[in-house]
Amino acid sequence: MADFSAFPINSRWPAKHPDRLQLYSTPTPNGVKASIMLEETGLPYEPHYINLGQDETWTPEFLSLNPNGKIPSIIDPNGPDGEPLALFESGAILLYLAEKTRKLLPTDAARRYECIQWVFFQMAAIGPMFGQVGFFHKFAGREIADKRPLERYVAESRRLLGVLDQRLDGRNWIMGSDYTIADIATLGWVRNLVGFYGAGELVGYADFGNVAAWLERGLARPAVQRGLNIPAKP
Repeated sequence: MADFSAFPINSRWPAKHPDRLQLYSTPTPNGVKASIMLEETGLPYEPHYINLGQDETWTPEFLSLNPNGKIPSIIDPNGPDGEPLALFESGAILLYLAEKTRKLLPTDAARRYECIQWVFFQMAAIGPMFGQVGFFHKFAGREIADKRPLERYVAESRRLLGVLDQRLDGRNWIMGSDYTIADIATLGWVRNLVGFYGAGELVGYADFGNVAAWLERGLARPAVQRGLNIPAKP
């Protein structure tokens, strides 16, 4: 059994089940990637709610696990060679869990890298751009008189939706008939764009029927429904 006393984060968020994978997160578009993946794979885990409103990611305990101060982060007590592994960055966590469980990532080498490229597409493009739309449309950015930043991020987000819509033409999932970590990486961000951010009309979401149908399929999955609410707020 892993000795979690070696991890400073355990002093603030103690592990009640040290034999399980520990998840430190919040149900944001990035956070739910890890919780959905864990629900889909069935790995035993213990979730810890990190309160972003109280800046808990900037506490010394959390920074000891992720020096970048972002969720999600994990500690796997049964990492490579049986040793504990601490990991941050949602894309890296998805890849690690897929390889650990041999689920939701193609085993064929070519398709494996094709899937990974779509995970990186979300990490490098969809996440940052949709997040900027959220900031300038819903949050503090609305107070900025110069509307050019919002217009730029809206235009780029619409372009990215077009890329995703084209990819999904004739496909149920990003990798075709196989639901993978590429879908898990992207679902929460599209959901947030049209839901929490309320930017559907702004980006012309109705024009992207393939994306809308894909999102509906994804949100219908029981593991996705559970993962979207994990960790629960105390």
